[in-house]
Amino acid sequence: MFSPLPMKHVMLQIMTDELPQASLTLAELAVFSPDHRPVHEESFPIIPGERFRELYSQAGSRLEKIGRHIALPPQVHLGRIHVISEQDLKKTNAWLGEVWERCSALEETLRDLQEEEQMIHQLEQALENFSHLNIDLSLLRGERLFLDLRIGMVPRANVTQLREALGLADYLLFVYMEHEHNAHVVVVGPRGKREDELGSVLDTAGFRPLPIPPELHDEPEKVRKELETRRHRIEQERIRQLESMKTCSEALREDLEAARSTLVMAEPFVRLDTAARSAGHLSIISGWIPARDIDRTEKALTRVLEDPFRLNARRPSAEERLLVPSYLPKHWLMAPFATLVKQYGVPRYGEVDPTAIFAVTFIAMFGMMFGDIGHGLTIVLAAWLARRKLKSFTAFAVCIGLSATLFGFLYGSVFGYEGILKAVWIPPLSDPLYMLSVALKWGIAYLLLITLISVHNRMVERDITRAIFDSNGLVSLVFYLGMIYGLWNYYANGAFGLGAMLLSVTALIALLAYKLIETEAPPGERMLVALIETFETVTGYISNTLSFLRIAAFSLNHVALAVAVFHLADMMESTHGHLLMVIFGNLFILVLEGAIVTIQALRLEYYEGFSRFYSGDGTEFRPLRLETGITA
Repeated sequence: MFSPLPMKHVMLQIMTDELPQASLTLAELAVFSPDHRPVHEESFPIIPGERFRELYSQAGSRLEKIGRHIALPPQVHLGRIHVISEQDLKKTNAWLGEVWERCSALEETLRDLQEEEQMIHQLEQALENFSHLNIDLSLLRGERLFLDLRIGMVPRANVTQLREALGLADYLLFVYMEHEHNAHVVVVGPRGKREDELGSVLDTAGFRPLPIPPELHDEPEKVRKELETRRHRIEQERIRQLESMKTCSEALREDLEAARSTLVMAEPFVRLDTAARSAGHLSIISGWIPARDIDRTEKALTRVLEDPFRLNARRPSAEERLLVPSYLPKHWLMAPFATLVKQYGVPRYGEVDPTAIFAVTFIAMFGMMFGDIGHGLTIVLAAWLARRKLKSFTAFAVCIGLSATLFGFLYGSVFGYEGILKAVWIPPLSDPLYMLSVALKWGIAYLLLITLISVHNRMVERDITRAIFDSNGLVSLVFYLGMIYGLWNYYANGAFGLGAMLLSVTALIALLAYKLIETEAPPGERMLVALIETFETVTGYISNTLSFLRIAAFSLNHVALAVAVFHLADMMESTHGHLLMVIFGNLFILVLEGAIVTIQALRLEYYEGFSRFYSGDGTEFRPLRLETGITA
């Protein structure tokens, strides 16, 4: 529960012909994570199954493309699980290639229809510019021997001036349509020397030519009907093609599901990749298996493998610790908290998995900052009603809602009202200093626990020096305890105390000495770096401890917001106004402060907690498994 499961490195020696069967059995067990290191490259130089992987990759790509046209169920039903030979995979790949050719032809046809439809849409847009012209549009296209004819748009405000200017050049201007701020015009005149001058006049007036596409070769109304006919034909062809594909997909779906099952059962051998190596008839498979599953794995292989095999299992060496995958058992209640922990990182093999600690402390801090019976029960109810959308996070929302409810009883608060129930413990605003002291004690206890976990992690890694002298080691813990003891003495008796002083100073000197020895630099620079790092350690403990005062601050803030809501409600003249202000004020507190408190609790966990002991750079255990789409 508090650390990844113990793992062992295994090396399975088998006959090369039985590699596919072994990989399939390991995938069924879902306890084997391949080790792709080329450790035995000299003795076993060949990576088997190269052609098999090529066929699998090609078949998988084809099936993925086919899936864009023929929908398959999200889950794969394998039926009888059996070894997929290279010949089986080759046959499946060839068949998928034939199916893809049919789908590809449909895709090409649909693409052509779409392009033609886009062209018709563009022609319809162009036709709108000439819809008020009752003339064969082909007559307006091209050059004429004696006539200069231009069609385009000009701003409506410039039409009068442009007509007068064109009149001086013996040109005529006809307005055939007005749309918004533009006028669609036809300019007609004799061809001759004034054509260059005309271009300048038109540019000055903001004239924009309207080209007539070659496809518009008749009167606008006739062209429109022709385009509508073409659009209708395209739609009918699309429907026909899709119906044909639907009929085809219904006939092929069962075979496609069988092909997908073949690929699922072939995948484990593909995923072995370099974890499997061979030298002639003998092969090895290297990887990681949880220690508890070694016997079960050996028995399963004994049942299915025809030839003798050998399975060697050993504990990971110190050099391999960073490579060992971390296998974290899953539990429905811890699943949402594990997801939040993974946002920070995956624990290294052997170090403490903070999920359980995170769950308990996060729930407690949220409740302390957001303690209210009404608000807590509202969160629980909302989480239950939205359970289909929240999925695994339903448990998370219910837990923090129950925590807020529990602290609501301790504070005696129901939707901000503190007179309905008597507080089991204390209303926060009745003694703010006491609440601050409680938050401070919580922070001290939390940091002591985190530092002890940090020491444990270093001991597991057999890094004794860092476990004792590091910034989060035993020496730092002694310094922190000495400072707390001294400050308590000062608060109670008015003096820091000789014992606390000796403890703190001795630990501080030891910490400084370690930093001096650890730092590699010239003497002056070494002293400066050691002083800075020691100072950071001291200030880190102080700032981290004081950060937990925000727990009390937000518990006080929660009550203060409720007081503000009631004050605004009392200012309302009507009973309905008072009630609405209370309701919407509580909704505001639920949404806004609820989100802020969640963020603050996460911040305390990540920055004051995880940063002290949790590396988060581990490798998650991802075993070979039959990827059927069904969540384990």
